[in-house]
Order: sequence, then structure tokens, then C-alpha cells
Amino acid sequence: MFRKFKVITGITGLILVLSTIPMEAQLLQDTSTLRLVKQSIDYIYNIQFAKAGELNKKIEVIYPGHPVGKILSGMMTYWQNYPLLNTNITKTSFEEDLNQCIKISEKNTNPDHEVEYLLSNLCARGFLLMYYSDNNIVMEVIPLASNSYKYMRRSFDFTSTCTDLFYFTGVYNYYIEAYPKAYPVYKPLTLMFPSGDIQAGLNQLNTASINSVVLRAEASYILTYIYENFENDFLKAYKYSSSLHDNYPQNLRFLTAYIKNLLFLKRYDEADQLIESRVAKSPNQYFQAQISIFKGILKEKKDLDNVVAEQFYNQGIRNLYLYGNYGNEYAAYGYFGLSRISETKSEKQASKLYRKEALRLADFKKNNFDK
Repeated sequence: MFRKFKVITGITGLILVLSTIPMEAQLLQDTSTLRLVKQSIDYIYNIQFAKAGELNKKIEVIYPGHPVGKILSGMMTYWQNYPLLNTNITKTSFEEDLNQCIKISEKNTNPDHEVEYLLSNLCARGFLLMYYSDNNIVMEVIPLASNSYKYMRRSFDFTSTCTDLFYFTGVYNYYIEAYPKAYPVYKPLTLMFPSGDIQAGLNQLNTASINSVVLRAEASYILTYIYENFENDFLKAYKYSSSLHDNYPQNLRFLTAYIKNLLFLKRYDEADQLIESRVAKSPNQYFQAQISIFKGILKEKKDLDNVVAEQFYNQGIRNLYLYGNYGNEYAAYGYFGLSRISETKSEKQASKLYRKEALRLADFKKNNFDK
């Protein structure tokens, strides 16, 4: 349940990273400082933390005590330690920054600043929900999600004044309709909310991926995810995954999304070349574990070498185990691969057990590289 819920909560967090709203507010009218905020976010996404840190210090000096400083600090911690596990000691500063952001935002009583502080509040809540759900910390997810609803409802009152919020309206319009179709068990819950429009949602997200400034990366990432998993249109997903890699080549999450997209498209040579050019350069063990799964797929599908493929699948699964829910999707690909290989060896029982485990871990069970 919470692997699926994190899709929604993660979206909520990154939707609202200080959108460019032309209203009466302090920082949002300060174009020079807003430019620093946008640049800092781009540096964070591209894993250029030293440059982002320098800009964040300047922003803190200009706006001491403003919640945006806490948001940027929380983003830095999240991406510097991605995937941020509950066992990582930096989780304390991450939670403290975002909880402090919420407190500052909720103290605002100036109606001219409401949008700015509402967005900061929701952003902090979204990041915390994403972290808690990714780590399956159920006792924190439920109360925080329940308490956040009233702030989410308030945000609907400002959508007509902000072009960046096409991202938010797009996500709502799409997910409120597509999610219960993919997971019928959630249909009774979604019936409690206003209906959406799948095509309108996709159009709005595409507009955000082209025209928004702060949310372009998030719009492209969620469109990659939607087209790959909900729509099963890997070619359309490629449009967005490739742009993410082009714009943020140092971001490993965007890189693995791009490689995975290439594999679904059976563009094996491109995926192979990209892996070989990057794999030796990254000390990130989570990334290395994903790469093991990708190498298994390439050995099985491109080189027709099931012996080596099996070794890579087992290695990837073993190393992904350390990352809990973060590793489930890629471990599932590994188990699907082991199931196929066992089938070719007439090991029916092993094939059945591997597939059962793959189906347990996979959110989107048809995306399995069987074909």
C-alpha cells in the first residue's frame, strides 16, 4: 500500500517548491532573489551541491528566517543522501528543517503572504510524507497526511493565478482518474474527491514541462513515470526521460530512469554505452545495484548469455535488499529475469517462486521485460 502511496505523496512534495506566482508576497516579488532560488534548485537537481550551498547562504542573508531557506536545506540533504534511509543520521537534520518550515509557515497571518507560506508549508509536508512512505514509517504517514488535507484544499483557491501550478492540476486531473483504474481497491477512496480528466491532466503536465521554471524537471519526471507505467507508452516516456538526462546529467535517479526507458524500447546498444560510460564513475552503491539489474537485462536480452545474466540479477537483488522499498522495483526486474532463466532450464518450481516474488515487489506487474 505505501509503495503506491509514495507516488502521490512524493508528487505533492515536489509540486510546490516555491512556484513562480505573480502575487503580492515578499520573496515571490523579489525577482533577483527568486532567480537565485531557481538557480539553486537547478544546482541541487544536478547534484552540484557546493554551488547550491553558496546560493543558499546568500538567500538566507537576504531573507533570514524565511521558510524557503529550510526548504532548500531539506532538498540538499535529501539529494545528497539519496536514497535517504531511516538509518541515515542526516535524517534528523532533514526532519528538523522541514518541521521548522511548517512551523514558520503556519505562523504567518499576513494575507498578502498567504500563497508563499502555504506553498512552503505544503512543500515541507510533501517531502516529509515522501520520506516517511519511502521508508514505510506508517505511524508518521497517517497523522501527517490527515493534517495536511486542509492545506491542500486551500491551494486550489490559487491555481488560476500561477502557470507553474499546471503541474499540480495536471497531477490531480490524471491521478484521480488513472490511479483507481490501475488499483481498483482505491476506487472507493477516490470517489470522495472531485473527478478529474486524464487527457487534460497529461496536457497540463506537458505544459508545465515546457513552460514552467521551477517545476520543469518534476513535470518531465512524472510524465516519464506515467507514460511508462500507467500508459505503457515507452516512446512518449522517452521524450521526457531524455530531456531530464540532457538537463541534469549528474542526477543518478534521472539517469537510471533514462537507461530503464532505453531498455524498455530495446535500444540496448545505447543503454549499454551509457552504463559503461558512467558505472565506474559513481561510488553510489544504490546506483551500482540498479546497474547490476540493467546489466542482467542486457546480458539476457542483448547478448543471450543467461549464465552471466543470472549472476548480475542475483548480485543486484542482494545489494538492493539494503535499500528497502527504494529497491523493490529493480529487485522485481531481477526476479522476473531469474524466473525466465529458470524456465529455460526447465526448473519449473524455481521459475514459479521467482515470479511470485517479482509480483509481490512490483507495483506495475506488466512492466517485466518478458517480451
